[in-house]
Amino acid sequence: MNLLIKNGMAVVGDALEKKDIYIEGSKIVKIGNDIDCAADKVIDAEGKIVMPGFVDMHCHLREPGQEYKEDIASGTAAALRGGFTSVACMPNTVPPIDNAALVKYICTRAAEVDNAKVFPIGCITKGQQGKEIAEMGFMRDAGAVAFSDDGRPVSDGNIMRLALEYAASFQLLLISHCEDKALAANGVANEGLNATIAGLKGITRAAEESMVARDIVLAETLGARVHVAHVSTKGSVELVRQAKARGVAVTCETCPHYFSATDDEILSYNTNAKINPPLRTQSDVEAIIEGLRDGTIDAIATDHAPHHVDEKNLEFNLAPFGTTGFETAFSLAYTNLVETDIIDIVKLSRLMSANPARILGIGSGTLAVGERADITVIDPEKSFTVDSGKFASKGKNSLFNGWKLHGAVSAVIVDGMEKEIKNYD
Repeated sequence: MNLLIKNGMAVVGDALEKKDIYIEGSKIVKIGNDIDCAADKVIDAEGKIVMPGFVDMHCHLREPGQEYKEDIASGTAAALRGGFTSVACMPNTVPPIDNAALVKYICTRAAEVDNAKVFPIGCITKGQQGKEIAEMGFMRDAGAVAFSDDGRPVSDGNIMRLALEYAASFQLLLISHCEDKALAANGVANEGLNATIAGLKGITRAAEESMVARDIVLAETLGARVHVAHVSTKGSVELVRQAKARGVAVTCETCPHYFSATDDEILSYNTNAKINPPLRTQSDVEAIIEGLRDGTIDAIATDHAPHHVDEKNLEFNLAPFGTTGFETAFSLAYTNLVETDIIDIVKLSRLMSANPARILGIGSGTLAVGERADITVIDPEKSFTVDSGKFASKGKNSLFNGWKLHGAVSAVIVDGMEKEIKNYD
């Protein structure tokens, strides 16, 4: 199928320019002005922004084993609705994705569903137990693009060292869930005034920052690279900033909830505000925003964490951690970062497309001749009120339910094929 996108403002390289984009099969073959080619379909993007398809390098699709929360079909449908053409799913499934057979299953199932593309992330250690390194080489050969014990830290420093050495030998990426479980001490919210007021056990920021520091030191010592997941504190941002200045091969991501909300949200005992790492303070939010602005933080990921409504409808202490993310991520970033003139749409494109694609090594993430035609079209003038009851995701546990946001996805193209999506309203 040949597609022609006309009259849109396109993010091409480091510029936002009015361009037409012509697609043959799965590739972009022409970008220019007033393109006049025979096409099976013409998409009129007048008044819209044409962006490289978003790449989410951190999400949870729950399959296999917890399909009542989410599955690959529902999760990738939700991803499309949020403008994501590629997603990398974490391995904390039941059983964990710690072998080549499960990696192949994820790839096969995603191909059958044929929504957003899915790139599996395998476990660093067998069963996520932190005791024995998993067979990362076999998983890479089966299709894994990175390795993480996300949901659990690799607490044993020597195991993490061995994993980094092994990964460096095969040019593999390790994604670190930075949390000292002993310091977290079964807390459920950010340690501070709001947790005290709410009578909730706090999680010290040191639980995150001490592990960020450990993994940076290990990466620096070994000459290896490491990616830090879901950065949430001012201290973590500064640790990464200093490490990058020294030349350490460290990258990191944050999530929309860490620059859009504070731990004020826990005062109403809304369990959708129970997230790990927890929502922090306004000073942390400001530090995250500055890290995004100055390039310390490389990517915006969703940490999409769907749960069944009955699981979240419990006391705060008993409810699981996590909020859904696919269907609100771009709009939160556009509303809170672009419309406030903190960053421009080109920078946001790098944070949500080019950078995560580069870090994962999956190609794409840019609009250029010869690249795969993974494209997201945005209506910047459209406003909507988040209604999680209408989500494509099985997970309705959105922290942002009821929030009014700006900037909505109007079309998504994956490998040259326009995908069906539905607007919130």
